[in-house]
Amino acid sequence: MEQFFHVVIDYIALWGYVAIAIGMALESACIPIPSELIFGFAGYLVYLGQLNFTMAVIAGVIGGLVGSIVAYLVGYYGGQPLVAKYGRYVFLSKRNVDMAQRWFDRYGLKATFFSRLLPVVRTFISLPAGFAQVNFGKFVIYTLLGSIPWTIGLIYAGMLLGENWQALNAIGHKASLIVAAGLIVIAVYYYRKNHTQPSLK
Repeated sequence: MEQFFHVVIDYIALWGYVAIAIGMALESACIPIPSELIFGFAGYLVYLGQLNFTMAVIAGVIGGLVGSIVAYLVGYYGGQPLVAKYGRYVFLSKRNVDMAQRWFDRYGLKATFFSRLLPVVRTFISLPAGFAQVNFGKFVIYTLLGSIPWTIGLIYAGMLLGENWQALNAIGHKASLIVAAGLIVIAVYYYRKNHTQPSLK
């Protein structure tokens, strides 16, 4: 695992935005590459001035969308039998797929939006969307809308941590929950700020 960790950050350091996009495409296509590692290190490179924050976010969002579309198409055309038969060859855990399926069964297409803020589920949610053959255009829109704040939040967290960016990877999926909680707090704050009526005296 330590060797894998160094391989990922070496590629990002060398190839920059392209490596971020490819890494997130693989992660969103259900290959177990931690987004906390990818975005945490990307944020650190932004902190160092080696990458541009906006370009890093764009690379992450594009890569995540491409990978999500691949997973959706696999689910759409291959269905559950294909995933069950060949998933183990790409380290696809049946338990994780079943978890994503339960979320999709409960919330439908909306799950492809808000599950982007959740650990594990976000990686696999595109498969059950494909199984259900939901509208492709809506799937893309929901995926984009869910990916953007998540990508911004993690890269920004890595940038704020600077030299300590590895804390994101060290705490693993807990980092996802912390960032998600932070994004929710920010959203509630701005909502209340913009919708609170001034008191009448």
